[in-house]
Amino acid sequence: GLKHKIKAYKLQEDGLDTVEANEKLGFPPDMRDYGVGAQILKDLGVKKLKIMTNNPKKLIGLEGHGLEITGRVKMNVSNNPENQKYLSTKKTKLGHMLDL
Repeated sequence: GLKHKIKAYKLQEDGLDTVEANEKLGFPPDMRDYGVGAQILKDLGVKKLKIMTNNPKKLIGLEGHGLEITGRVKMNVSNNPENQKYLSTKKTKLGHMLDL
């Protein structure tokens, strides 16, 4: 939970990237599960959707729970010295669809 996220942030401050920090704490790089969100959408009658994301695992996660993804809207992310390493890690290690 939140305690582990704070520990991961501390490791990032010490020089690890987001993936390395999670792995050092014994967690996978991205622990999110889209099942509850997908179920809520289905309960609301949503069967198809266009999603705003740069994370391909969100597409796969929602499709894996029976939702049809009809399109993806790219999220524009500003690249700056403070987030360069973080965004680069997201792109290279997690496969995020980013234009850096």
